[in-house]
Parts: sequence; structure tokens; C-alpha cells
Amino acid sequence: MRIIGGKYRGKVFNPPTNFAARPTTDFAKEALFNVLNNIYNFENLEVLDLFSGTGSISYEFLSRGSKVVTAVENNQKHVNYILKQFEVLKADQANVIKIDAFKYLANCKRQFDIIFADPPYEDKNIIEIYNLVYEKSLLKEDSLLIIEHSGIYDFSQLSKFKEMRHYGSVHFSFFET
Repeated sequence: MRIIGGKYRGKVFNPPTNFAARPTTDFAKEALFNVLNNIYNFENLEVLDLFSGTGSISYEFLSRGSKVVTAVENNQKHVNYILKQFEVLKADQANVIKIDAFKYLANCKRQFDIIFADPPYEDKNIIEIYNLVYEKSLLKEDSLLIIEHSGIYDFSQLSKFKEMRHYGSVHFSFFET
């Protein structure tokens, strides 16, 4: 796993082989951040990374200078790994919270510019991410919710749906405020 852009571009991270996470592919990350580069000035962004896993998406936002990055992960081994990498990157603007992502959303009181969610592909409650984000008004104006998912999901009927892009087996659905 490597950081594909920004000031830490090319930095390689090697999560332990017994990690249960499925990191977003470099190909898909590069495509995603090419889209985001055309929309945002990263230095002003407050980002929420749900189901952080290895922390790969958080590192990309940090590398591009995002103002605040909050990683949410339920697995203690993954939390420890992400914390270690934040230390390596000297990322004072980043934090990781050990909690179930759905519980975090249900109790969250702040808003973000981008909420990125990469739940397990087999999770049957993915729609709850969308529901909680919009019920709790967790996005600032002109912001995005991005859900990474497999091809079996189609969110195009949802009112805030903007577009879906796919890169190999990785699908990103974008929702706006």
C-alpha cells in the first residue's frame, strides 16, 4: 500500500499480513482523488473516514494537507496501526476513534466537508450510512458523502445521489448536500 499523491507521495505502508481490512486499490484511490482534486482545495477540508481499516484514505487526505482528518475504526489492531502511521506522518491534525462507525454517526454532533465510508462489502446495512449522515445533517454545505461498495449496490434512487463511478471491482457512490 502506498500514498499516491501529495507531500507523502510514494510513501509505502505495510500493514501486517493478518489484517482483516481490504484497502482501496491504488488504481481506485488515484481515480477518486483525481475527481476530488477538481472539486476541492484540500487544505480547507475536514474529513471523516469511516471504516478506516488500514487508514489508506486518511493518509491520502493528510498527504494533500487536509485541515482535519478523523478516522473511525472498530478493530483495535487497526486503530493501533493507524495511530502509529499518524505518528510517522507527524499528523497533528489527525485522530482515530475506536468505535463502531454506525454508533459514531448516530452520536456525532459535528459536520464535515467529506465523509468517506468503506464498509465491508458484505455489510447489509450500507444504506444506514446514508440515512444517518442526512438525518443528523453531518455534511456542511457543498459537501460530499462517498461510499465505497461492490457492484451489487445501486444507490441511484436516493434523493442526494450525484453519481457512481467504478474502477475495476471498486465502486464509489457520491452524494451531495
